[in-house]
Amino acid sequence: MKFLVPGVASAVIGAVLGLAAVFGVTAAAADNTRPDVDRSGNADSSLLNQVEYGSR
Repeated sequence: MKFLVPGVASAVIGAVLGLAAVFGVTAAAADNTRPDVDRSGNADSSLLNQVEYGSR
């Protein structure tokens, strides 16, 4: 009986820390941004801003 309360408290604290770690790592690893498109192509050497290399 004297180990019951500390055991339950330890389990609850461990579960809370585990959930916080999972959500924290998931939020840190989430990449929700879209990269900017480079639209600075040379108009003389590209067709619809897609550079053509060589003859196709």
